[in-house]
Amino acid sequence: MRLRSLLFVPGDRPDRFAKAVASGADAVILDLEDSVAPVRKVAAREAVAAFLAEPGGGVRRFVRINPVDSGMLDSDLAVARVADGLVLPKAEGAVTLAALAALSERLPLVLPIATETPAAIFALGEYTRSPVALAGMTWGAEDLPAAIGAQTSREPDGSYTPPYETVRSLTLFAAHAAGVPAIETVYPAIADLDGLAAYAARGWRDGFTGMMAIHPAQVPVINAAFTPDAEAIARARRIVEAFAADPDAGALQLDGRMVDLPHLKQARRVLALAG
Repeated sequence: MRLRSLLFVPGDRPDRFAKAVASGADAVILDLEDSVAPVRKVAAREAVAAFLAEPGGGVRRFVRINPVDSGMLDSDLAVARVADGLVLPKAEGAVTLAALAALSERLPLVLPIATETPAAIFALGEYTRSPVALAGMTWGAEDLPAAIGAQTSREPDGSYTPPYETVRSLTLFAAHAAGVPAIETVYPAIADLDGLAAYAARGWRDGFTGMMAIHPAQVPVINAAFTPDAEAIARARRIVEAFAADPDAGALQLDGRMVDLPHLKQARRVLALAG
């Protein structure tokens, strides 16, 4: 499943669903949680159910359900179990995943938001033993500082403070340890597309394979950042071809530089992401 861009859309705004689908996002996330007021939850489920009953148009459709301890999960799952995936907020490792699995014998792929509580940070290594199939792992920089009374997760220039850089890194490594895509969190400055491009490029550089979006205008920028360019694809092909021509080599010289087996692994990853 290719997940370069995942665009949030409030579940109680069906007037925005078509625009989200037409944005070019690889997936839309129909939100039943934070963007929907409690009095609008029923209306949101009804709108999402109607949308999921129609053909998807080639776009993956995820539903962000409410947390497992919210008392709303049965109602959410009655709607969301026919989606392509579930986004699971406030995930705290194996305990949360087991609680979700106990509610339904058949679940779509699950994308946990794995860093929204203090306890969640200490459970990041548990996703290697997930009792449900994962679509990936992602993190968030908003709920966690609120949970611990931090004033912000960001420096004045928009970069993350050290605690949240650590959380980002741990999520990145936890996703790769679990063998699933690492999805970068949202960039909240909707109008700052240059800043978004730099942020998404950093995510690609560091090993994330996709990113969540909060506005359709962000989708083309994110897709571009997480799609290998022609130069990267050409170099990856040269590396793969060089090792194919000398399969017993542990290291080779290519374009005046040494390449070894980690470079081969990365080259194969680039080609896989390029399709």
